[in-house]
Amino acid sequence: MDFFDSLPTHMDYDGQARAEKLSRVIVTLFGVVGLVWGYAIQQFSQTIYILGAGFVLAGIVTIPPWPMYRRKPLDWQKPQPEVPTKFKKKK
Repeated sequence: MDFFDSLPTHMDYDGQARAEKLSRVIVTLFGVVGLVWGYAIQQFSQTIYILGAGFVLAGIVTIPPWPMYRRKPLDWQKPQPEVPTKFKKKK
């Protein structure tokens, strides 16, 4: 279980934007290539297969939090000490 706890599960905001842009480029590229290839051989099913391959590739490249998506982590503020309040709830 320690192995699974040591795996990073986060992306920074810049990495999220990079992953979204990359997935759009991959899916669009595979869609255009699939459309051209399917039209050239007159098989719409080939267009769908190529587009599906683009979705799978985009998922593999962009869903896991690869190190290229964790380059600019945010520096969070330190937690503030709790301030006691004047009014307390009555029991």
